[in-house]
Amino acid sequence: MEQVVIVGGGPVGALLACELGLQGVRAVVLEKEPVRSVASRAGTLHARTAQLLDRRGLLDEVALSRTRPPVRFHFSGMFGLDLGAVVPDGPVLIGSPQAHAERVFTLRAASLGAEFRRGHEVTGLVQDSAKVTLTVAGPSGSYELAAGYVVGADGARSSVRHRAGIPFTGTPAGVAALMGDVRLLTPLPGGWHRTPRGWLLVWGGHGRSRLSTYDFRGPHPDRTAPVTLSEMRDTVSHIAGRPVEMADGRDLSRFGDAALQAESYRYGRVLLAGDAAHVHFPWGGQGLNTGLEDAMNLGWKLAAELTNRAPTGLLDTYHSERHPVAARVLWNVRAQNALADPDPRIDPLRDLFAELMELPEANAHLSKMISGTGIRYDVGSPGAGTLAPINPELLRPGRPVLLLDSTRTDLRTTAEPWADHVSIHPEPATEPVLVRPDGYSVWTGSDGPDGLRRALLRWFGK
Repeated sequence: MEQVVIVGGGPVGALLACELGLQGVRAVVLEKEPVRSVASRAGTLHARTAQLLDRRGLLDEVALSRTRPPVRFHFSGMFGLDLGAVVPDGPVLIGSPQAHAERVFTLRAASLGAEFRRGHEVTGLVQDSAKVTLTVAGPSGSYELAAGYVVGADGARSSVRHRAGIPFTGTPAGVAALMGDVRLLTPLPGGWHRTPRGWLLVWGGHGRSRLSTYDFRGPHPDRTAPVTLSEMRDTVSHIAGRPVEMADGRDLSRFGDAALQAESYRYGRVLLAGDAAHVHFPWGGQGLNTGLEDAMNLGWKLAAELTNRAPTGLLDTYHSERHPVAARVLWNVRAQNALADPDPRIDPLRDLFAELMELPEANAHLSKMISGTGIRYDVGSPGAGTLAPINPELLRPGRPVLLLDSTRTDLRTTAEPWADHVSIHPEPATEPVLVRPDGYSVWTGSDGPDGLRRALLRWFGK
């Protein structure tokens, strides 16, 4: 029996395999597509994701470009957010096509012992108190695979979520969107364009360009139908208000603005991450970032459970911490979609919102929301729950870290029974802080040795 099977070999599943491997847990990753896609629907990673990847030594490999302050980012296509203030140092945005990030994570996971099986699709799932048994259709036929835990990272139409019976609820699609690469025969200006008929997003200008269309006339009649070049041409022409000719369509796809979330991220021995747990429209580029942060939160907790080091209830904190984060993302995306409505009657609302975004407090609030840097978990200790300002290299091994001034012998004495799996690091003239493997603080010293002992027991067991 395998320790854990991850269903879905995209960037979220591959990063989760990295996190498990770092803790000595071997993952089997099942991916139904026989060949890795080179198409990238996402290409921007925000500051919080960059910080987390830096704490694993992955940032340099993943980042093909880095954007540092000043940075103007958008909320519902209004480029008024000042992202430069969300982090004291490091990149505010990194450019990393999804296919590239996936390749980096896959290679790292394989080096840590993960096994990737391509062309293997889950067709059945049964769980009991001891294991989960999957039925898998592979290139050589069908077989059964048992595991202690199964994680569904297999996208919005997750087979794992469906077969485990986990409800996926929210609001249905009302907008039809297309995306793809074409060779424009009629020039279009690059950038974001709102017309009375919808939105056009254009990268590349005349020649081969990446296009996205947001058509507010209603959802796709058939979400699964292949996209033709003529459909893309007709939709672009409708939104632009003039004929737009194009040729050589590639990687054409359709999506909508449904905002859906799994009611539970854990059901017994089945867990969900990424788009299998939450889907929404791509305003702000938050989807992939939220999924990668799921993987960082879940990995060390699931590994602790599988190696009998987890205190009671640790694995349940994956749902209690990450479900509210994604719910808030769905909420702000719905708000952005309402503001994006092309009806001219919305114009005064957009103008008012753009004015409000210039207020420093409102700007900081929205910037932290979009970038993920405003996340704070309820960890049961005063002043804790945020990403700790720690030297990223200290978290590369994936171990918890306790930072202490050498004069705090009382705290060192308290922590020494945990020294086999909590690194105690001397840091002169610093306030003490206990940091989880994912970089978030769980104790900050305000309640002395007793508080430290409680935090150690709660998060890292006896």
